[in-house]
Amino acid sequence: MFAGQPFAVFQPFVDTATGLIAGVEALARLRDADGQLHSAGALFADPDSDQADLLRLDRQVREHALDQLRHAPADWFLSLNISPRWISCLSPGQALPSLCQLERHRIDPRRIVFEITELDGDIPCLLQAVRQYRQAGARIAVDDFGAGYSQLDRVLALQPDILKLDMRLFQDAARGGPGCELVKALAQMAEKTGCRIIAEGVETEDELHFALECGARYVQGFLFAAGKPGFFAADAFAARFAEVRDHYVQIKLAERARLIELRRQLGELLEHLRPWAEQRGPAAALPAPGHPWLLRIYQCDRSGEQITPNCEWRGDAWHEEPVYLRHNWSWRPWFHQLLAEGLDEQRLTLSPTYRDATSNQYCLTAGRCIDQGRRLLLVDIDAGALASPPPPATPAGLAGHCRKPQAGAFATAEDSPWTGTPCLPANVWANPCRAPRSSAAAPSTRTTTASSSPAPSAASGARPRCTRSPATTTSTPA
Repeated sequence: MFAGQPFAVFQPFVDTATGLIAGVEALARLRDADGQLHSAGALFADPDSDQADLLRLDRQVREHALDQLRHAPADWFLSLNISPRWISCLSPGQALPSLCQLERHRIDPRRIVFEITELDGDIPCLLQAVRQYRQAGARIAVDDFGAGYSQLDRVLALQPDILKLDMRLFQDAARGGPGCELVKALAQMAEKTGCRIIAEGVETEDELHFALECGARYVQGFLFAAGKPGFFAADAFAARFAEVRDHYVQIKLAERARLIELRRQLGELLEHLRPWAEQRGPAAALPAPGHPWLLRIYQCDRSGEQITPNCEWRGDAWHEEPVYLRHNWSWRPWFHQLLAEGLDEQRLTLSPTYRDATSNQYCLTAGRCIDQGRRLLLVDIDAGALASPPPPATPAGLAGHCRKPQAGAFATAEDSPWTGTPCLPANVWANPCRAPRSSAAAPSTRTTTASSSPAPSAASGARPRCTRSPATTTSTPA
């Protein structure tokens, strides 16, 4: 037996649509003789723990959680963790203990979310249990989605209602780690399949911003509250959430304004380049660029075939790089958009951010039709060189982080559309989570390896971070 009194504490889920608490997760705790609380999670993670004792402990915690639910608002849901390994131990045709408990406590199953904590058990048994849960009216969530054992094929087979992003993966991604693009892709996949996203481990404002960026419907973490024995008021965090959400919106509005300014500058640049491009002038005829973000200039025909060398600025002069002549870029998404514009030579097309597979730079491509729509004038842009200093912590200081204009090689700075760098944050133009490591120009294959999305600033780390082991939640035997 385990020392201490088992009971449940409840950590809230905040609904990003309202800022109100929408539900709670039951977490297992033990109270020692001195009244101190200890997580029971380590016991569930310990392979040496007696399974019969764990089963009794879990049922006591779950009974306590279900008993306490009557004190929560009627529209809240309760999330209970379920281990497929224990489901596999049930006899064929045996009623699911969790559903029996709900019936005994007279709890509407529609208020319950069963979190599947791992996917390495007997999948046929798990699918059968999931069908019974759904028939009763309960919802299904997959916990730690994105972790090593969250096999995609099994997730698709379960067709969960909710996906709970793996906490460590989420936090690393929010800080600009290598999992950032994966988290964004997982979130997009969930949205397309009709799943709601829970971001757990939200401990800083930057992590909340990233959760919103991922489209999370619910957020959970120490930024709001740890687990506690009772329940918070439904609006306990509404003001705090509104403050952070409004800051996020202001950041996005500022980014949008910078995008508009970038498009204006690109329009002027392409218009100035038009006579040179239509005459197929040499690179030597180009002035030095005033924009540090300009990587290269080139042209394609309407079939997508590159018909001019890349004109690349390499520090002190333009160079012609012919290696990509006759390469075809019609497979790129922005190319179709350009073709759709047809003969409208005043319209500018700007691609999403992508990562160049050769240089590993984050880039954008801008283009406009010329020569009565027969050719496309294109420029590649270094997304990292567009980055401005990160915004301050308060909305009041969001504006004004623009770089001073830089004079180009025209007769006067006023004559040149090549001068000035728009105030553009790294979280718009680069990797969803970080600016490129290098902004040095390099020959490009213009091969997309990542799609666009904003990158949050580095996490502030103002709060001590919580590392939740697999043990902080109780995994119930069905």
